[in-house]
Amino acid sequence: MRNKIFGYLLIVLLSLGGAAVAQQRMLLEKNWVCINDPDTKLTAEELSLPGTKLAGWMPAIVPGTVLTNLLHNKRIPDPFFGYNNSLIPDISDIGRDYYTYWFVNDMNLTTVPGEHIWLTFRGVNYSFDVYVNGKKVNRDREYGMFRRFSYDITSYLATDGHNRVAVLVFPPQHVGNPNGGQGGDGVIARDVTNQYVAGWDWIQPVHDRNTGIWDKVFVERTKMVNIEDVHVVPHVPGKRTVDGEQSPGSVTVDATMVNSGDKALNAMVMYELQGQTASQRISLQPGERLKVELPKLLVRNPRLWWPNGYGPQNLYTIKLRVLVDGKGLSDEEEVTFGMRELTTAWNATTESREIHVNGQRIFIKGANRILSDAMLRFTDERYDAEVRYHRDMNLNMIRVWGGGITERPEFYEACDKYGLLVMQDLWMTGDCNGRWYDATKKDDTTTRRGYPDDHKLWLTSCADQVQLLRNHPSLALWCGGNEIRPPEDILCTLRDSLLPAMDGTRYFFEYSNHDSMSYKAHDGPYTIQKEDYFWNHRSWGFNSEIGSVGIGDIESLKRFMPEANLVQPVYNAEKGKWEADSMWRYHKYYSYDSAVEQYGHPKDVADFARKAQLVNYNQYRALMEGFRSHKWEWYTGVMIWKTQNPWTAMVGQMYDVYLDPNACMFGLMEGAKPLHVMYEPKWGGVMVVNSDHKPRQVRLWYSITKGVTSIQGINDSIYTIPPDTCIAMAKAPDLDRRLDKADSTSGAFMSLRLYEGTTKNIIDDNTYWFPGADSTYKWLSYLRPASLDVTATRKAPGRIEVSVRNRSDVNVSFFNHITLVDKATKKRILPVFYSNNFVTISPERHKQIVMEFEPPKGVALQVCIDEWNTGKRYVDVN
Repeated sequence: MRNKIFGYLLIVLLSLGGAAVAQQRMLLEKNWVCINDPDTKLTAEELSLPGTKLAGWMPAIVPGTVLTNLLHNKRIPDPFFGYNNSLIPDISDIGRDYYTYWFVNDMNLTTVPGEHIWLTFRGVNYSFDVYVNGKKVNRDREYGMFRRFSYDITSYLATDGHNRVAVLVFPPQHVGNPNGGQGGDGVIARDVTNQYVAGWDWIQPVHDRNTGIWDKVFVERTKMVNIEDVHVVPHVPGKRTVDGEQSPGSVTVDATMVNSGDKALNAMVMYELQGQTASQRISLQPGERLKVELPKLLVRNPRLWWPNGYGPQNLYTIKLRVLVDGKGLSDEEEVTFGMRELTTAWNATTESREIHVNGQRIFIKGANRILSDAMLRFTDERYDAEVRYHRDMNLNMIRVWGGGITERPEFYEACDKYGLLVMQDLWMTGDCNGRWYDATKKDDTTTRRGYPDDHKLWLTSCADQVQLLRNHPSLALWCGGNEIRPPEDILCTLRDSLLPAMDGTRYFFEYSNHDSMSYKAHDGPYTIQKEDYFWNHRSWGFNSEIGSVGIGDIESLKRFMPEANLVQPVYNAEKGKWEADSMWRYHKYYSYDSAVEQYGHPKDVADFARKAQLVNYNQYRALMEGFRSHKWEWYTGVMIWKTQNPWTAMVGQMYDVYLDPNACMFGLMEGAKPLHVMYEPKWGGVMVVNSDHKPRQVRLWYSITKGVTSIQGINDSIYTIPPDTCIAMAKAPDLDRRLDKADSTSGAFMSLRLYEGTTKNIIDDNTYWFPGADSTYKWLSYLRPASLDVTATRKAPGRIEVSVRNRSDVNVSFFNHITLVDKATKKRILPVFYSNNFVTISPERHKQIVMEFEPPKGVALQVCIDEWNTGKRYVDVN
């Protein structure tokens, strides 16, 4: 076995071509055209010649899948709307030829003597051939969704600068049958590709299986020596703090140098950091690839990178250069990295793993992610928005689920920026790869446990992606798969050879709920729970998946559902369950059961969706509060399943696919605040959780409102909340006793507020609502309206501050949903980043909400306030 492991590793290392990032780099994203292969009568050599007319070809989007391009050219209906996805032919029925496509680009590119021109693909699904000016560039067909390919095309280019690139892209070889199972019949896992495309319980099948040039294409210039796969490793030993002078750290750098010329040469490899220079002399033979290790540099008083909620996300940038003797600069590559140290430890009390950054343990408040878009329509702006949402929810980790993709560098750049640690799964799932028996699967569990068919390709792909992503400080954990480990030969190579050789600084889980993550763990639950469940029921020490519902309001539902299907679920007494419209089921609706009914029977679907937001808010606030109340005692972390969908699904999301947040986001945001006050439902007291690594001093204010009775008070005692802990406030008022003294004929509101020490600075303001004597929340339907003063002030382009003041001395202003809209159409502006939302305001109190957004051109804006019992009102922006 040992010889086999090292044999695999050697094959992987030798087969990697890497991707050059050169002095001049151009993104090849314009002027593409495409056509279905059977629809052209031209040969590959003919159609790839400049000047050959391409009659009948469609304008193409690259990066983009076949479905992306068919939608762009209006050849298919929008698969995100209604039943439209079912109208698109599935590849398993119509055949692979139907989704086999040519992509062609005409580019003006002149060459200079001594230069080398590289054509680089960062991701093609699934296999392809590439031609330049009538000649085939790759000797053999290339395979694998998760590989980069870089070709020196200098000798293929025309001297007049008129050049054509043509790429023939083939779908996965094993497309599977989307029979309703998780990953369909599982056959999709025989290839090294994403598995969700055959359908899952949160998405319908993607009919082209994401065939296409799905990631960026670059044209790059270097001279004789090309730099590949720079690796920057920061070292920050010891236990660090955010503030004050830091003891020195250090950086080590290595990279591969490739002599693209036909002559031996000598060169200098070098980079600078803090006024210091590290350099190394090298000699290269023609065609030689040489890994170069540069001397370690000391980093004085390093500016550290911390996860969200623990400190700033400081970043450094270096430029690695190679200078050829007598020729000067040949190539340079810029790399951004963070000074931080990642370690882990086993917590014997929780029987789960702790994550440490810079010597400090981090309680993981995490989220599971699939990917942004089912048709792989990725943009830097969308990545930034989605990761920012997670930052704003006060989370500190995102797990990238194993049935999808290895996320793109732009995703990791956003995580670097906002402080989100990342657990990156690799391409295995328990469903497709045979962890359990499944009648929907074509092959038995033993056969499926051997998937994929090509183990060498899987390892080659893994090595490539490790090299692509390893410099990002946000990347914290590698994981072999979702709920199942890879086959033994893959696992041994990955664990014992590949990762230690290429990235020995990060912990590796064999699979997502492996014993090394949390002992004897499982996932879930995935259904609605009573709020006190999360406080009183002990889950696993580091639960990698727990969550449930998450539909948006009526505005969200209207974006993807026809009017005729906007019908609320009804209770079927004969079957003893709640039933939803067939289109809701098509869009994977997870039932709220009777949870919405607790707020009174909805009068229509809009009322249902509105009341569902109350359930959303409470469910995810309680989940995070319950887990945090037992931090380091029961738990070292928790991962929400899940925060988003890549399609218009009606389950497990904090925001919809159009980036419109629902109340799940703001309940989770409240429950995950770094310094947070919360009501403990078991014994009726108050707890405060402090995520900071230093003590915090606070005062408590509370308000209890029941009917026309309002009890308010402030405890002037200063509480010192120890660092990184959750404690009961021993001198806090007996809130349960005060609740009992209030009017018992209705439910009640309880607001808890923390002040910073002796100041008036509000740290946290957390409001709960309690059931009435009938054990329901129907009393909320009879709330008396409050009197609100609302102002909206533009503080800067893309920044509005909204002030909401409750002038009533007895009435609570409940669950105000605040949105930014186009004044003329009343359509929401998306995305908008709200500092808070679905806010409840006690009598004679006020709250301020900050909105940040990209200002739309030529659009007058209004703020919409939807108060619980008074409806919508619109306020102009001052």
